Amino acid sequence: MTRVAVFGAGSWGTAFAMILADAGCEVTVWGRRQEVADAINTTRTNPDYLPGFELPDGVRATADPAEAARDAEFTVLTVPSQTLRENLADWAPVLPSDTVLVSLMKGVELGTAKRMSEVIEEVAKAPAERVAVVTGPNLAKEIAGRMPAAAVVACRDEEVARRLQAACHTPYYRPYTNTDVIGCELGGAVKNVIGLAVGIADGMGLGDNTKASLMTRGLAETTRLGLAMGADPHTFSGLAGMGDLIATCSSPLSRNHTFGTNLGRGMTLQETIAVTKQTAEGVKSCESVLDLARRHDVDMPITETVVDIVHSGKPPLVALRELMSRSAKPERR
Repeated sequence: MTRVAVFGAGSWGTAFAMILADAGCEVTVWGRRQEVADAINTTRTNPDYLPGFELPDGVRATADPAEAARDAEFTVLTVPSQTLRENLADWAPVLPSDTVLVSLMKGVELGTAKRMSEVIEEVAKAPAERVAVVTGPNLAKEIAGRMPAAAVVACRDEEVARRLQAACHTPYYRPYTNTDVIGCELGGAVKNVIGLAVGIADGMGLGDNTKASLMTRGLAETTRLGLAMGADPHTFSGLAGMGDLIATCSSPLSRNHTFGTNLGRGMTLQETIAVTKQTAEGVKSCESVLDLARRHDVDMPITETVVDIVHSGKPPLVALRELMSRSAKPERR
């Protein structure tokens, strides 16, 4: 039986542990708090992050990183992206030398502008062929309800991607393989920023034309950045690009969309943070995505607008007017 460690007992980490167990894996979830691990083991639920969903028997939990990592063929990392470097530095000494490191995180590191796979390679001293990414339109509560969903499993080594695909393939969860790690990661990170923008538009009471325009032009921004970084443009029309963007921008289950909606309704950044129970990755990653774009000389006006609203306090209405008044240009540029 395939052994898998899941580092992170939040909603997505818990839901992905369910997928793995349903696919026949033996799964150990690491949780930062002992009480969360105890609840998973004794009640078969995660009441703090995914209440109301019974976990399969193949899932157990621990607060001991070494216990979680023992003999793991795959080590799944699902913590807030800005904490990955510090956390992984603590865990690296206990990870099996041949384990495949799997990122579920959708962010870009502040300061370095590195993608999560790059941080993993650097901190764990792992070759790119041993680092994989799972991404796509995967809202945790729907997955926990075993509603049908698809995803992308990306790794530079196609055989590793196929192994991971088999480890998380269930009757309700259909993963596809891809070797374009750069494109898959960028799709997941930038869609959170566009999700904030669409949420802000919703909060302002704007219509479907506005939201469709933001989504489409947001995807254009993502693709421009991806091309500059060597990604396959076809990736962005698939599950890791458009698929994930649709789910994030249209669902009330999306943390980034909800966060943006509160901002659009007039709440301050601090007020919105106070009512948000879990991490909305786009709030911090919008700055690092913009940093990444500038390093590659890529124009990303929607991303820049989100940074202005979220971190510079620019009123959404003013930011919208400035965005709409930019000089006219051809669509494919």
